[in-house]
Amino acid sequence: MSNRVGVLAIQGSFSKHIESLIRSGHPENQIAEVRTPNDLNQVDRLIIPGGESTTVGLLMQHVGLDKEIPNRAKNGMPIWGTCMGMILLANEIEDKTQFSLNLLDITVRRNAFGAQVYSFETQLPLNGLDEPLEAVFIRAPIVTRIGPEVKTLATYQDKVVAVQQGKIIGTSFHPELTNDTRLHEIFLAL
Repeated sequence: MSNRVGVLAIQGSFSKHIESLIRSGHPENQIAEVRTPNDLNQVDRLIIPGGESTTVGLLMQHVGLDKEIPNRAKNGMPIWGTCMGMILLANEIEDKTQFSLNLLDITVRRNAFGAQVYSFETQLPLNGLDEPLEAVFIRAPIVTRIGPEVKTLATYQDKVVAVQQGKIIGTSFHPELTNDTRLHEIFLAL
């Protein structure tokens, strides 16, 4: 069976996710940059990387990915959103009326740890992993409400920073900026 991974390549840290997928042992010819609905139809799973959620949301609507990504999710496509990607997957964004895909039954708060100067790295315990994960937080969101179908995968200082609902994962942090590929491997196995 094919396991082509798409990485949304409109803006943000998409190249780092591609590098992490390759480091995790996924064949480079099974990784594709996704910019259009046609690109999306060539892949079996999708990573939505970090970036600027308002801008990327507008661009997704412009090219039609705002409709196609939810269609694929309804048909079982695994999707993982990191930082901005988690914001775009959320049902609700605190104090914002911006576009989202409404695929994760969560509410998020943008920039919950403050401006970029307050970025940090930490060793983060994650459900399902024996050893903590190296996690990089950059203007990271947190989850402030979780729906009944959503599992918490990780918390930092009692704040929810990683969740899963079915085949959809959201993380506040950027594992693609570390050498630890375990979360990419978990996503590839979904």
